[in-house]
Amino acid sequence: MPAQMSWVAEHVSTPASTAGRNQASSPSFVQQAGWDAELVNQSYPWVEERIVHWPKVAPWQAALRDGLLEAGVSPYNGYSYDHLYGTKVGGTIFDDTGRRHTAADLLAAGNASNLRVLLHATVDKIVLARKHGGGRKQPRATGVRFRDENGAHHQAFLTRKRGSDVIVSAGAIGSPQLLLLSGIGPRGQLSRHNVSLVHANEHVGEGMSDNPMNSIFVPMKSPTKQSLIETVGITDAGVFIEASSGFSQSDDSIHCHHGIMSAEIGQISTIPPKQRSLDQIQEYVRNKHSLPKEVFDGGFILEKIDGPLSTGSLVLADTDVDSNPSVSFNYFQHPQDLRRCVYGIQTIERILKTNHFANLTANGAGYPMETLLNLSVSANINLIPKHTDDTTSLEQFCRDTVTTIWHYHGGCHVGKVVDRHYRVIGISGLRVIDGSTLFSSPGTNPQATVLMMGRYMGVKILRERLGRAAGV
Repeated sequence: MPAQMSWVAEHVSTPASTAGRNQASSPSFVQQAGWDAELVNQSYPWVEERIVHWPKVAPWQAALRDGLLEAGVSPYNGYSYDHLYGTKVGGTIFDDTGRRHTAADLLAAGNASNLRVLLHATVDKIVLARKHGGGRKQPRATGVRFRDENGAHHQAFLTRKRGSDVIVSAGAIGSPQLLLLSGIGPRGQLSRHNVSLVHANEHVGEGMSDNPMNSIFVPMKSPTKQSLIETVGITDAGVFIEASSGFSQSDDSIHCHHGIMSAEIGQISTIPPKQRSLDQIQEYVRNKHSLPKEVFDGGFILEKIDGPLSTGSLVLADTDVDSNPSVSFNYFQHPQDLRRCVYGIQTIERILKTNHFANLTANGAGYPMETLLNLSVSANINLIPKHTDDTTSLEQFCRDTVTTIWHYHGGCHVGKVVDRHYRVIGISGLRVIDGSTLFSSPGTNPQATVLMMGRYMGVKILRERLGRAAGV
């Protein structure tokens, strides 16, 4: 999850409090995940109370809010963590002083005597041992091997207490990569990299998905104050409308980064692995430095696809944990994803025609959509080669301007790589608890649900241990 993303939590309420509500991550999502709804409803607020705040809505976010409502994305649901069709303002993980709060802040709620936090420690392998049981050998996780900041290797081992587990929470990219490097995954892939096979599972690294995002750049009359995602329009077509602004306050910022619209911080992932090259990156840098500062005097309106049907895979590039694995999300491979992108762009066009936005733009009367598409194509937001029909074919525009919003998921799916308790299938003493286990990305920002999962599973595991201690 990028540092500048705001929190838009997705509550899962009990039936008594959901009358009339349509929530993307409520009863159906919880039921499909096999979660305890009561514990889920306790876990979300536990996280929110510690790191989430209500934002002071920036002018660009207020304009989007009013434009969404005028364009028919209603009703207005006000400030809310709930996932409701219409327009709302969500929470933020930035406090009043501008300090960003993260999962690290949640450690303060733990028992310090039970915690040992190692900084600059990179785990490169799960230590797995064979144990005899029932007449056959069964692998068991006994610890991890990690490197410190000086490159020296160390090992950390589980205690001998019953129920002790190694818990992997390295995300949709890191968790399947670590399983593969530890010998858990497709037999052929591990053989190609000379990784000793511990447990064969063809599903590790499969089913990778990412919510594709496209954006329209809108020039403003005057420099726009920086704002991150605070307002969101949730449509019943499975498209979210959001916004960001203000990445050109200084002469250097345009040559430094474009905020979430920047190839330097992840947009290379939109290029299929076999098409990525150093030449492309160098060409991007050359083109970027030729852009005038004025190009980004304005803001972006974003549309993001909820629950994309297109999926890809993750495979090892080599056996170095510091090497990025080769990942393909196959954006817009499924025609339904492309149709929803077109719907999202058309929704943005309606918003831009509202009085709220026409009054903000540089010419005072709004821009023709073709002009804005041209500006957006030339904004240099990813490394994908552009086509001459990008401004006449919305389908081509979607394909060529797709960017990531870092909502990666998959690679360690429940039922395929882990069971309902997030234990790795075929391995004792090992769990994966993060977004890699999800089949879809919940709500407008999965950060809320992923952090909730950490609290939820922590409580579940403690209850299991207490139950065993009591002989239940």
